[in-house]
Amino acid sequence: MLKILKSRPHLWFQLYWVVYLVWFFTLDWTITDPTYIIHHPLDDLIPFNEWFIFPYCSWFFLLAGVTGLLWWFDTASYDQLCLMMFSGMTFFLILYMLLPNGVDLRPTAAEVGRDNIAMDIMQLIWRADASNNVCPSIHCQSSGCMALAFAKSRLAAGRPWLKALAFGWAGLICISTVFTKQHSVIDIVCGLALAAAWYWPLYGRRRAKQPSL
Repeated sequence: MLKILKSRPHLWFQLYWVVYLVWFFTLDWTITDPTYIIHHPLDDLIPFNEWFIFPYCSWFFLLAGVTGLLWWFDTASYDQLCLMMFSGMTFFLILYMLLPNGVDLRPTAAEVGRDNIAMDIMQLIWRADASNNVCPSIHCQSSGCMALAFAKSRLAAGRPWLKALAFGWAGLICISTVFTKQHSVIDIVCGLALAAAWYWPLYGRRRAKQPSL
C-alpha cells in the first residue's frame, strides 16, 4: 500500500472534501434567508419530474469513478481535475458568502401528488440540502470538470465513445438539476461556464504548442 501511495502521491488532495463539506453545510445551515432568489422564465416551463433524481444522484458514481480512474492510471489528468474542480468549489463557496442566493422552485409532495421511490429519495435530498447556495451550481461545475478531465486523459485517447459517454453523463446530471428543481437554468450556465474557462489554460496551450504537420 505504501508503495502505491509513493508512486501516486497526490491522493491527499482528497482531504479537500473535508474542508468543502464543513464549509458548505455551515453555509447551508446559517444562510436561511438568501438575499438573492435566482430565477429564469425557462424554469417555469420545465416540469418537475422526480425520476430525474436517479441521474442527479449518479453524480456520486461519476465522481468516484473518474477520480479513482485518473488517480490510478493518469496522475497528470488527476492533478488537473483536482485543480479545476476544487478551485471552482472554493470560488463558489466564497461567492455564496458574499452573495447569498437560493431558489424558490421546489414543489411540496402534496402539490406533486405522487408517491413512489423517486419521491421518497427526492424528499430525503430536499431535507438534507436546503435550496440555498445554488448559483453557480457546484453540481454542474464539477460534472463538467470531470467530463473534461476524463475526455482529455490517456484513458479516452483514441476512444471517442468514451468521451461521448463522459460528456453525455455529465450533461444528463446537469439536466437533472432543473427537472428536480434543485437549480435554475442560470445556475447551470454559470457553473458550466467556470468549468469551460479552464479549457484553454490547461488544454488549449498544449494543442497550440503542437507542431503543425
